[in-house]
Amino acid sequence: MPSSLTSRPRVAPAAGRWPVPSWLGELAALAATGIAVLLRYALDDVLPPGFPFLTFFPAVILTTFFFGLRPGIVCAVLSGLAAWGLFIGPSGLFLLDLQTGLALAFYAFIVTVDIALIHLMRVAGERLSAERAVSAELYEQQRTMFQELQHRVANNMQFVAALLALQKRKIGENPEAALGAFDEAQARLETIARIHRRLYDPARADQPVGQYLQELCSDLLGATGARNIVCLVDVPPMRFDLARLTTLSLLVVEVVTNALKHAFTEAERGTITIRLETLDAGQVALSIADDGPGIPESFDPAASRSLGFRIVQGLAAQLDGTLTYANDGGTVVRLVFAPGRAMPRRAAA
Repeated sequence: MPSSLTSRPRVAPAAGRWPVPSWLGELAALAATGIAVLLRYALDDVLPPGFPFLTFFPAVILTTFFFGLRPGIVCAVLSGLAAWGLFIGPSGLFLLDLQTGLALAFYAFIVTVDIALIHLMRVAGERLSAERAVSAELYEQQRTMFQELQHRVANNMQFVAALLALQKRKIGENPEAALGAFDEAQARLETIARIHRRLYDPARADQPVGQYLQELCSDLLGATGARNIVCLVDVPPMRFDLARLTTLSLLVVEVVTNALKHAFTEAERGTITIRLETLDAGQVALSIADDGPGIPESFDPAASRSLGFRIVQGLAAQLDGTLTYANDGGTVVRLVFAPGRAMPRRAAA
């Protein structure tokens, strides 16, 4: 499927932000101070008296910009001491008089302002990068949700057309059953509407996940009229935040709908089993299995052009999950993902 549905945006480093070890920052501060000292000595015969800090300001600014707040402060302190001891008054004598004190105070004020401004710029750049990453992620989620909604509306329209055609045949065979046929069609359409309300109803976010998925599957069976299919839900007591629960629900609806369409014949009895189990390292595994004929051995989900499979892959990517397909007495779709803020419920729930 296209990478836009499966990839997640990564936070780009802000301007001047490089992930370096702390000791490397201090080493860079020391090196920058040394270079500033050598450069100041090289310019000593060219510069007029009264410029002891000239080469040290760029050293402080560059160190703060590329290595961060702490190395910038270290460089400022070392540079101030070097300028005081080597270029103010007799070399090697840290004499302090009114004029020297004023010069050092002026230097401290300038480097403090420089370091503060650069630090604030770095923080603002990091926040902007994080906000851009969040915006890109929300865009991808909305794009996938929109595609899922379009796909579901198209499926529902096909279902309505097939339902009306079926009812038409029934009425043709028995005109006296027209009222009952329309009542049946109305009930199924109401069930479809109930599924949509359940999927996007924030008030159901605190409902036990097992109960929520069981009601969702019951609505799907009712909407398709699959009276010969049983849906079993085996989920431990836990809950998810609303965003993950919605995404997980959409994935379950898509996979179960696909099983109802392709795994069983009209008169065949069958079972769809949904399990949710906790794994090591804080992972959760969702498996949706049917006891139908299974998927062909040559089936490759990554190469499938079906919009349904693309939507399932996109929903799995939103959960940062790994999706696999297998044959084990039927088709088994397994999703392993991190539950986020999922927490076990009390037994009373």
